[in-house]
Amino acid sequence: MYLLGLDVGSSSVKAAIVDASSGKALSLVQQPAIEMGMISKFPGWAEQHPEVWWTNTVTAIKKAIGKAGINGTDIASIGIAYQMHGLVLVDDQLSVLRPAIIWCDSRAVEIGQHAFDALGNNHCLSNYLNSPGNFTASKLKWVKENESDLFSKIHKVLLPGDYIAMMLSGVCNTTITGLSEGIFWDFQQHSIAENILDHYGISKSILPSLVPSIGLQAKVKSSVAQDLGLSNNIPVSYRAGDQPNNALSLGVLQPNQVAATGGTSGVVYGVVDKLIYDNESRINSFAHVNHTKEDPRIGALLCINGAGIQYAWMRKHIAREGIAYADMEKMISDIPVGSDGLRILPFGNGAERMFNNKDVGAQINNLQFNRHDGSHLCRASLEGIAFSFIYGFQLLKDLGLDPEIVKAGNDNLFQSPVFSTTIASLLDIEIELVNTSGAIGAAKASGVGAGNYATIEEAVGKISIDKNFYPDAYTEAYNDAYQLWKIDVEKLIEN
Repeated sequence: MYLLGLDVGSSSVKAAIVDASSGKALSLVQQPAIEMGMISKFPGWAEQHPEVWWTNTVTAIKKAIGKAGINGTDIASIGIAYQMHGLVLVDDQLSVLRPAIIWCDSRAVEIGQHAFDALGNNHCLSNYLNSPGNFTASKLKWVKENESDLFSKIHKVLLPGDYIAMMLSGVCNTTITGLSEGIFWDFQQHSIAENILDHYGISKSILPSLVPSIGLQAKVKSSVAQDLGLSNNIPVSYRAGDQPNNALSLGVLQPNQVAATGGTSGVVYGVVDKLIYDNESRINSFAHVNHTKEDPRIGALLCINGAGIQYAWMRKHIAREGIAYADMEKMISDIPVGSDGLRILPFGNGAERMFNNKDVGAQINNLQFNRHDGSHLCRASLEGIAFSFIYGFQLLKDLGLDPEIVKAGNDNLFQSPVFSTTIASLLDIEIELVNTSGAIGAAKASGVGAGNYATIEEAVGKISIDKNFYPDAYTEAYNDAYQLWKIDVEKLIEN
């Protein structure tokens, strides 16, 4: 018996096949091989076609089955992880009405701020654990204000994972974790956030019905099953945003456990057992995958938009053509900590929440033409991303999180010794690089929802540690470089 997991990101779709009895991943594939593009008609906009996600999902599933060498009809369940905060709109024929407004689109910042002021800061923070900010509900309001004809055709509002589940099953539904990430959930009332919907003039009828995050959500319809080589009525039995799912995949389920990832964006995600919030909404709090009203599990999420996307830009435009990230690591290994005074601020991917949704842009500072070369630029880029993690991590500490270990997957920036050692040295913590991925975690969690495992802990099982990173014995150089970088950041924010 096998389990299928999907991780639908903004860069690619990953699919994994896991053997249910052993917990071993038999295949993990990525589609497409290069990153999916984004549509950006205006500064701060970011859209993608959901149909492209679906096309890549279909291809990824078929490739994963082929690579695993199994019969697709032996797959028992499907789990879905997905890029958070996106807005997908479908009509009554379940056809997509417009490109999805995705997580890093910042057009709705002012709308969310107005709602925050009008509804009251205390109400929003205590009930939604966040300002409405630039999240899905505010993006939906933008559509209502700017595309009224299209808005009138909306049958259901979906998050990206809801859309993939709909394409598999023909059914529209969502989860509490999903509604909370869109600021559609009221934690005090334990119900749909009607106050914010009323403020935005939006009927709750266009929100999908609720299903559990882990449990039977829908069944794959026969036409899709036939195309994918699956048996009829396979359950879709797990769904979560990429960051809660990443935490689950790493075994981060209990209070004071912390997960991190360095993909297109950078994220630190810590679990607490109470309804907490940041008064300035720089840290965002959402329902974790194991959250219940009686036994709260809240994920406190620090998001840095400008992370891996900056390093990918460096690889494409600064490093030599055809170079791999492993080659870049070799390039920068001879450059000292602090990159000989070159400093890069990585905030060029839209509004940054930890800067109160300011779109401050990226900067290269103290570039010396006779001193610095491409290797310096690459190291300063990686250090700038690591320093941004440190800057934001202090906000999590202010909320009470103080872990001794941070867990990260083996498929992102944390693979870089320069990156991980910089963070470990400045935080004085251990970083565990875990041999798993979001798609593998989604597959295992689907086994819980389908009844193959009794608990999430059983499903995740023994986690294999690929590598550990520890603080460097000589931390002074790291701290000196960070302090100079921090001065640059604070000047940028003030302006």
